[in-house]
Amino acid sequence: MNLNQITVPSLDLSKSVPFYEKLGLKLIVKALPHYARFECPNGKSTFSLHQKEELPKGEGIYVYFECDNLDEQVASLKQKGIQFDLEPTDQRWLWREARLKDLDGNQLILFHGGENRLNPPWRIGN
Repeated sequence: MNLNQITVPSLDLSKSVPFYEKLGLKLIVKALPHYARFECPNGKSTFSLHQKEELPKGEGIYVYFECDNLDEQVASLKQKGIQFDLEPTDQRWLWREARLKDLDGNQLILFHGGENRLNPPWRIGN
């Protein structure tokens, strides 16, 4: 198996679509007001939004987007008006992460994991 797509809920796709385009995702399906699908700029994964009348309760959904040039990507997005809750920070699990929320409160983590993404020192079966 290979992960193909993640779908997250949104209350208003007419506002959410431009936000994700600003992040650098390419809109490939626009079936407003109910659905939109994006192609990630690298790799073959896709990301979509599905309109809901109510958002899930609790902490919400966490979506990780990998960036080779995390610090530059964050700086570029900040110039476009994107606000971050956490600036690029080295984490104890050996990834560098920046965090923000989309307009619906979904947690977005831009990160660079390098070799540790799939092969951390604590990986089982190394």
